[in-house]
Amino acid sequence: MATSMNGDAMISCRDVWKLYGPDPEKFLTHHDGEPSIDTVKDAGYIPAVVAASLDVMPGEILVLMGLSGSGKSTLVRCLSRLIEPTSGSVHFGGVDLLAASGRELIDIRRHRMGMVFQHFALFPHRTVAENIVFPLEVQGVDSAARRARADEILALVGLEGRGGYYPRELSGGQQQRVGIGRSLAVEPDVWFLDEPFSALDPLIRREMQDEFLRLQSVLHKTIVFITHDFSEAIRLADRIAILYEGQIVQLGRAEDLVTQPATDYVRNFARDVQRDRILTARSVMGDVSDAPPDAETVEAGAVLREIAPAVLASPHPLVVIEDGAAVGSLDRDAVIDAVWGANEAEGTHSGAG
Repeated sequence: MATSMNGDAMISCRDVWKLYGPDPEKFLTHHDGEPSIDTVKDAGYIPAVVAASLDVMPGEILVLMGLSGSGKSTLVRCLSRLIEPTSGSVHFGGVDLLAASGRELIDIRRHRMGMVFQHFALFPHRTVAENIVFPLEVQGVDSAARRARADEILALVGLEGRGGYYPRELSGGQQQRVGIGRSLAVEPDVWFLDEPFSALDPLIRREMQDEFLRLQSVLHKTIVFITHDFSEAIRLADRIAILYEGQIVQLGRAEDLVTQPATDYVRNFARDVQRDRILTARSVMGDVSDAPPDAETVEAGAVLREIAPAVLASPHPLVVIEDGAAVGSLDRDAVIDAVWGANEAEGTHSGAG
C-alpha cells in the first residue's frame, strides 16, 4: 500500500516499479500492483526496481548501494526519469515528475539536476573550461558569463590554472573533477552521482572522497550517490539504502545497518567494516541508572573510537548525554561486545537474506 508523499522532501518516490518484458503495465494491473517477486519471475519479467519508496531530504546525502544488478542505477534513472518507471509516483521539488511534459523535463534537467557518472564522458576536443560550462552553452548563456562561471567552478574543484588544458592532459582524478565541475555549472538542486569514483585507483579515490565531502560542506546539495562499496557509503552518507534484486531491503543510518541488519544480505555488507568508526555511544548504551551520578560523561553522538579509551579505563559506567541530558550509560563490556564480540557472532551468518 502506497504511503503519502513527504512534502518536505526534495525527492519523494512511492511504489516505483520497473519491469522489463511484454506489456509490464498490464501485468502489474492484473496483479493489483503488488505481485510477488516469484510471480514476476515466473511470468518471464525482469524486476529491475520493485515497489521502491523513499524520500531524499534537502541537503542530505542518500547513498544507494548493492551488488551489480541490484537495481540501484535503474532506480536513480527512474528518479530522474531518464527511464520511464512501469508504475509508481515520483515528485521532484514538489513537481510530479511522471506527469511532466518533455519540455518540462528538459528544463528540469538543464536547470535543477546535476549528474556525474562513472565514465567521465568529457569532450576531448574541448578545453577543461569549455567542458565545464557546456551545460550553460546549451542554455544559451553568453560567453562572458560562461567564462566567469568557469573560473568559479575551476576554483571550487581545485583546478585553477588548468582551464586551458585538454582532458588528455589531466590525470584520472583531475578528469573526474572536471566532470563534477560540469555537473555543478548550472547550480542544480539535486546532484545524482552514479559510482563516480569506482574507476579510480584507491589513493585517488580516497582523495576524491575527501574532495566530495569538502564540496558538500560548502554547497549543501541534496545528493543521491550510488556505490557498491560499503566503506565508501558509510564515509559519505547521511543515510544508506541497500538494494537487492530491485528491492530496498533496508534504509537507515550506517550504524543502524551495522547494529540492526534487516537481512543476512545487509549483514554481509557490514561484516568487515571498522565498527568503532561507525557505532556511537547512543547505539550501544545501556540504561542511565547503571552509571553513578558523579560519573564522567560522553556525548551520545560520539563514535566509539573517540571514547573507547576513557570507557575502557573507567572502573564504572560513564553517563551518556544528549542535549545536556543524561540518556544512558556506557561500560567496558558494551564497547568490547560492540566492537569485537559482534564480529565473531556475525561470522556464523551467511546468505542473501
